[in-house]
Amino acid sequence: MTAKTHNEIAAIDPDDIGHNSSPNLSFNDLIASRLSRRHLFGLGVGTAGAALLQACGGGGSGGGFPVLPAAPAPAAAPAPAPAPAAPKLGFTAVAKSLDDVVSVPPGYTATVLYRLGDPIAAGVPAYANDGTDAPATYDKRAGDHHDGMTFFGINASNKWDPANASRGLLAMNHEAITPLFLHPTGQTIVGTGNAAVRSVADEVQREFFLHGVSVIEVNKGASSWSYKQDSSFNRRVHTLTEMTFSGPAANTDYLKTKFSTNGSKTRGTLNNCANGTTPWGTYLTCEENWAGYFRRITATDNPSRSAKEIAAFTRYGVAGTGRELWSTVTPDTADNIYGRWNAQVTGATATEDYRNGANTYGWVVEIDPFTPGSTPKKRTALGRMGHEGACLGPVVAGKPLVWYMGDDSRNEYIYKFVSTKAWDAADINGGLAAGDKYMDDGKLYVAKFNADGTGVWLELKLGVNGITASNPAYAFADAADVVINVRLAADAAGATKMDRPEWTAVNPKTGEVYVTLTNTNAASRPITATDAANPRFYNDPKGVAATAQTGNPNGHIVRFADDGADPAALSFKWDVYLFGARATASADINLSGLVADNDFSSPDGLWFSSVTSGLLWLETDDGAYTDVTNCMLLGAVPGKVGDGAAKTITNVDGATPRTQVTFVGKAPGTDGLRRFLVGPKDCEITGIAESGDGRALFVNIQHPGETTAAANIGSPALFGSHWPEGGNARPRSATVVITKNDGGLIGL
Repeated sequence: MTAKTHNEIAAIDPDDIGHNSSPNLSFNDLIASRLSRRHLFGLGVGTAGAALLQACGGGGSGGGFPVLPAAPAPAAAPAPAPAPAAPKLGFTAVAKSLDDVVSVPPGYTATVLYRLGDPIAAGVPAYANDGTDAPATYDKRAGDHHDGMTFFGINASNKWDPANASRGLLAMNHEAITPLFLHPTGQTIVGTGNAAVRSVADEVQREFFLHGVSVIEVNKGASSWSYKQDSSFNRRVHTLTEMTFSGPAANTDYLKTKFSTNGSKTRGTLNNCANGTTPWGTYLTCEENWAGYFRRITATDNPSRSAKEIAAFTRYGVAGTGRELWSTVTPDTADNIYGRWNAQVTGATATEDYRNGANTYGWVVEIDPFTPGSTPKKRTALGRMGHEGACLGPVVAGKPLVWYMGDDSRNEYIYKFVSTKAWDAADINGGLAAGDKYMDDGKLYVAKFNADGTGVWLELKLGVNGITASNPAYAFADAADVVINVRLAADAAGATKMDRPEWTAVNPKTGEVYVTLTNTNAASRPITATDAANPRFYNDPKGVAATAQTGNPNGHIVRFADDGADPAALSFKWDVYLFGARATASADINLSGLVADNDFSSPDGLWFSSVTSGLLWLETDDGAYTDVTNCMLLGAVPGKVGDGAAKTITNVDGATPRTQVTFVGKAPGTDGLRRFLVGPKDCEITGIAESGDGRALFVNIQHPGETTAAANIGSPALFGSHWPEGGNARPRSATVVITKNDGGLIGL
């Protein structure tokens, strides 16, 4: 038997694999050379004003979700209120660092709060962190790869209190695992290729529990924050947790399995990346790179499949042995906890196997953190994709609710869901029943970015926008088929391909939506495909060997404003807010004029504070700039769509230059963008939330030391990181809480 790490099984980041072969234009192909700056920037964008009640970036709830009452009878218009003053960054920039520590500005303290394996129930022992902890205890421990999260304030009556400054529930995602550090010597795998199997069931049981979501109670003490190990609110939601389906796909043939012969339920959630919230006080967790967990060997399974099924599998990337080989454990249990990950046809009908297993993942899942015994619901009306998050837009009494969503893979799309029912503040604290009202009935849209700086939202509905039974690429049968295969519906509608659309965030001052486009490479977008919206093609040499990184390896952030500041509008205006780059790069690469105090690469997490209105936090998940610095968190004060200028740049690929006109948002300078935190080695900075008063910031440090080779598991000195414990300890993903030493607001 040999021990192998997850990276040796699947060395390629699933985010970097595209499955979109549609002929739709990409964001890179769209922009014509005649793009008019007058048209792009001369059209005013209204502000959300008092209507914007929730700043969402896939992260925390911030200062809460205040709700406007119903509008009174019309009266004489008062003089317009002065616009709220822009926040000002009030911290010293943190220097770039390759140290194995968390660095924050002078005057701030970062304290570890909640680590992989920490117990969340009375009687569960402390985590040994050597691979020997009993597998059965892991459903009462913190999961791995901490990611998106929300702080829900809670009062003395154990009710939701968004403004609470000292007690709350942290709901957080656990995206994936670093298997090498979970077992004594990493994963035990026998055989290779399609014959590879997991031979130790206890290892797989640990991994089942370490994915999913944590809900934990946190409290502010006299001098620091801590989590309450024996709180009755503490809960783990993982791959074995029973869930129900709601919305158009529920109770249909597409979701029938041996576990649920009527298609009404499933087990579990996994690869939970970014997240979202609701104005009634529940948590949304989003299933991102779920497809790779399922085993489906195409050579043996395709002959049993229809052409439509094969088209759907191909579009979502459901093929291969399964990234953790969970389906290979034998003997299976009576309820098929291992065999359910085998998506191949093995029985006579769908109710005798798990051929539809992959259809049960890829959803937005609603969890009620205040009711630990409640059954989570997968909200199918929001579509099935690689959900990066579900960001709640402006909340206005009497108006529909909206969530903005990215599909995190190269050449995928940006979506929004608009509820049919108008918001009623009486539904606050309505739990999952409120979700039934607002999230099961609505319109799902995908974005198309036009060449003139405008865009349209295309409805994804049977019978419109090419989504028909006669579509030559995929014949849609019914409403359930559309949401289950929403990527194919977006292809048919003619949506705009984007460069890995990740987190979305809504500016509470303007209502504008920001989306991180983490990066791309030359294969996905060659120099001939550059355009105004994706204008850069360059080489970013890495390390002393000057390893080539060509394309747009540092990424950028696009922003748009729905027309009339109305999230239900069917049109919008867009521009590019910010470009990642090394400060030392040429002006044709460093288009945002970044300097040593604010240069960055690969933007990922994105979140606006609700308390410090208009303060944006930007997190990175980078491999391109890690020769210079570990991943980071930056604070920003952004402007508005159209605040920049036209610029002509020159791209070079070999000896062939290509000029490109683009539009660059106003250069932020260090007053508008500044590095706040640098993480330990090999980590990603992701997930962010704040206490109700904005005086505590919760940030997740994911997978430190992830590049450690399997051969080095017995040599602690060779671990890629030892954070947070130091010494010879195995590294652990963890949540840190950041406070200002004088007790002030974070970042100001």
